[in-house]
Amino acid sequence: YALFEKTTKAAVIPCSIGWSDIGSWLSIAQTIPQDKSGNAVIGESILHDVSNCLVYSTNRIVAGVDIKDLVIVDTPDAVLVANKNKTQDVKHIFESLKKSSHRTSDLHATIHRPWGTCTMLEEGPFYRINRLVVKPSQALSNQSHELRSEHWIVLEGEATVINDGKVLKLEVNQSTYISPRQKHRLMNASASENLVIIEVQCGNSVGEDDIIRYDDLYGRN
Repeated sequence: YALFEKTTKAAVIPCSIGWSDIGSWLSIAQTIPQDKSGNAVIGESILHDVSNCLVYSTNRIVAGVDIKDLVIVDTPDAVLVANKNKTQDVKHIFESLKKSSHRTSDLHATIHRPWGTCTMLEEGPFYRINRLVVKPSQALSNQSHELRSEHWIVLEGEATVINDGKVLKLEVNQSTYISPRQKHRLMNASASENLVIIEVQCGNSVGEDDIIRYDDLYGRN
């Protein structure tokens, strides 16, 4: 059985198709073509004397030697290594993370926003480096920060920036600096191309709690 949440934007069409309930890493492994040793692999890996394993990697190469019946999942947030028949017990790991208030229990390395995505590349006590991808015709809030400055560098596309009341057009390899308490906004005026920005935040607070929004396309406060 399954639960369907309330919505006014759904359409239901009767059809005759196969159905797989992908609710665990084991069920995911069953949908992936396997090699001669029974391994299901997504991403880049080097395996030697490995059998009946699921190996999932998003951005790094995974090497395995003399192992069997394991699920190995490498993501930017964490690495999971579990017995293939015990993957449902990962809930106990999450409970431990939640109890210790670990940041990965609430935030992923890549956070999806209405305007695009924010991927944290590096973080220290007084700085954070993010990769922002702004979707076509979208914009961040008109906002300011009390305790941090920001530096935006354009990697792809063209940025429209409102910085202290001035409208700037920034192309690839151009940048702008935003002081604390300075109103600013980042926009992607392109109708078809993503805007990619490196954002360097520096100050006593680089969290979501140091955002003052003045207006927002998506109704956020």
